[in-house]
Amino acid sequence: MTAMYRTDLAVEERENLGSGELEGVAARAYDSRGFRVERVEVLNDEGAKKLCKPTGKYLTISARSLIERKPEAFTNGVETLAELIRELLPFPGELTLIAGLGNAVMTPDAVGPLTVENVLATRHLKQSMPDDFAGLSPVCAFTPGVLGSTGIESAELLKSVCGYVKPAQVIAVDALAAASLERLCTTVQLTDAGIVPGSGVGNNRAAVSRETLQVPVLALGVPTVVDAAAFSDDEAAKGMFVTPRDIDASVRTMSKLLGYAINIALHNGLTVADIDMLKG
Repeated sequence: MTAMYRTDLAVEERENLGSGELEGVAARAYDSRGFRVERVEVLNDEGAKKLCKPTGKYLTISARSLIERKPEAFTNGVETLAELIRELLPFPGELTLIAGLGNAVMTPDAVGPLTVENVLATRHLKQSMPDDFAGLSPVCAFTPGVLGSTGIESAELLKSVCGYVKPAQVIAVDALAAASLERLCTTVQLTDAGIVPGSGVGNNRAAVSRETLQVPVLALGVPTVVDAAAFSDDEAAKGMFVTPRDIDASVRTMSKLLGYAINIALHNGLTVADIDMLKG
């Protein structure tokens, strides 16, 4: 891997710079329920410059056992990812807006919209029947679409929605780009630094972050495309991005993982079986 390959993953940027200590960057890894979790923290401006990432925490979980359909992999993955989401959420139990970024009709870019389909929206229920839904946290969800279809930046739409519903925090979900074939549709990155939609494929849009929305933003993403230049020296590979042939099934599996994990992270006591019943 070299620096020329596009990637949204902080862990790949860290690997690209070698295994030695980096000033302003802290990194470690551990296993949880059979899932590999890698933590990269950009501590200051020096670290941000080296890693080309804003300061903040970047947690990456490998979900290969989920794709390989190992026993209990989905439930273990959901619970592990939910724990990481809770760790980065500043206001658990308060109103949360889930933003499904991306293009719902383009499969590699549909992670955000498909994740929203698996999210339990409860804000309206708690407003109309507070006693009946006292055990659930208030959650609302929104899919802003893409600039090419709406003519409006996702960040602009989300800023408007935030101004109206006034969430305590936003969870933004989007598809990412990776530099490694092994990470395609098998990795989830979480970060409290927000996200710039399209940055991994060179199509930067306005940032979705605390600075733009005026509330904390937790960004979740799954890499669905890889820079072809990472595995081909052919001149024609420059500017091309490759996606797996089973991308439809993989994106739906990972989106369900994200949606269920968000639900369990936000609603105390909820289980995978509970969500299956409520979403069935």
